[in-house]
Amino acid sequence: MASTLSKTETLSLVTLLGSSVAVLANTFQGDGAPVVASIGFSALGFCVTYAFVRWSGPSFVKAGLKGKDLSKRDPKDIPESMGSVAAAVFILVLIAFIPFAFYKDIVAATSGGGNRDSVLPSLIAQLETGRFLHRFPHSKLSSYQSALNTLEATTILGLADDILDLRWRHKFFIPAVASLPLLIVYYVDFGVTSVVVPNILIRYMPSEVRIINLGAFYYAYMSALSIFAPNSINIFAGINGIEVGQSLVIAGLLVFNSSLYLVPFPGNPVLTNDANSTTYSAHPATDSHLLALYILLPFIAVSLALYMHNRYPARVFVGDTYCYVAGMTFAVVAILSHFSKTLLLLLIPQIFNFVYSTPQLFKIVPCPRHRLPKFNARTGLLEPSVTPWDEDRQPKPYLIRIFGILERFGLLQVTRLALPGHTSDNNGHANGHLRKSSSGVPLSAGMSSTPPRSASPQPTTTTRPGGKGRVISTSNLTIINLYLVYRGPLREDQLCRELLLLQAACGLAGLFIRHKLAMFLFGMDNRPIGGTWSLV
Repeated sequence: MASTLSKTETLSLVTLLGSSVAVLANTFQGDGAPVVASIGFSALGFCVTYAFVRWSGPSFVKAGLKGKDLSKRDPKDIPESMGSVAAAVFILVLIAFIPFAFYKDIVAATSGGGNRDSVLPSLIAQLETGRFLHRFPHSKLSSYQSALNTLEATTILGLADDILDLRWRHKFFIPAVASLPLLIVYYVDFGVTSVVVPNILIRYMPSEVRIINLGAFYYAYMSALSIFAPNSINIFAGINGIEVGQSLVIAGLLVFNSSLYLVPFPGNPVLTNDANSTTYSAHPATDSHLLALYILLPFIAVSLALYMHNRYPARVFVGDTYCYVAGMTFAVVAILSHFSKTLLLLLIPQIFNFVYSTPQLFKIVPCPRHRLPKFNARTGLLEPSVTPWDEDRQPKPYLIRIFGILERFGLLQVTRLALPGHTSDNNGHANGHLRKSSSGVPLSAGMSSTPPRSASPQPTTTTRPGGKGRVISTSNLTIINLYLVYRGPLREDQLCRELLLLQAACGLAGLFIRHKLAMFLFGMDNRPIGGTWSLV
């Protein structure tokens, strides 16, 4: 990868940089425009990330932070852990944005550049007796600062993992510690730990209560979400662009979800009660969703700059730092903006991938160091990678039964050694089972499967569900390998595009469930009903 920017890239970045500075300068008017300022800082973050990823690549390689792209015919060393650059720019942008987020409270609402003892006459009537103080939104600032503290701690975790290659058992619970500032602020400023019981379960609840208070269990749930989100992005990886791509899709859907609470448009199901209504009222959660935008917009910008270097063919690897920061960003906005259950609906592929990977993650099935798809140099396509099973280390009987069930439903590829005495037909099948050549390529009709007379007999293998014989290998338990089992070999870029489309489709389905089926499932929703916000 060239360490310098081309003339076209330089001109484009300088133009965008100048535009972002102009936008930021224009926000110092009236009550300020924090959303516009956030967009300006996001553009600034994109420019800085794009340039520094390019400029710092050789330094990372020199420091030993490099890796080979094994899914290419001619693997070359490329910079690794470049997500740390995006994470650093992201955090610096969030810090620089603080005065713009609270411009109205610091300057416009006071008469002395933030002098809290001198308030405008129009505000005096709103003050309680006692010392005249402008009501600065300390709760909002503390929420913002807690998000910063959590993201900073997560970045340190990612860097430690990239440099020291920490074991899973050492790093798995660290995000829970990083989320403590977040949970403390949630407890002090919000503290709601009640959940709504679905209608179908109300009859089974004591006294048929509709809302139950989970207490400390709710904080355990949020802590678990802080653990799951970063690790779920980290294990859904292995091909160019997939880590950043899925993060961009999820962040875009979260921005769309928050926009429903902020942007009035005809038929908005959240801000209106009537599809034909033109009257809108501010949502009670407006400030929470604005906070989500302040965090997500810069994240999308730096991620887009990183994606342009990580997409196929990748010129950099993002490393664990980016995966942890991306997942924690989603957990932060979901907890602070109070839509953690909505986030889970957007993480359906990640949840499935985690559940599907559980046997390997917990060593029930052998787990190789990397489970990325296997590159076939002859065809240039990616194929499912496998876990080999030696003759003296076969899966236990209960695993063989589970493998058989998964295989019948198309959720696993199992290769077996045909039993002795099985014969082959003219189409290369053993007792109806597809045979493979020694290279693993299925033998088509008309191809001879009989070895030369001087050669020793070759073993017959089968991948047909329900086959008998010793298990030779099983496909690795990741959603990427499963997709290749279902679709067959694919080019790396095509595989990434289809997985991102799957992520987007699942996310849109999740938002549909959230905003269309919530009334059916819970009998309530956070939209106005007859002008009020209540149970129906």
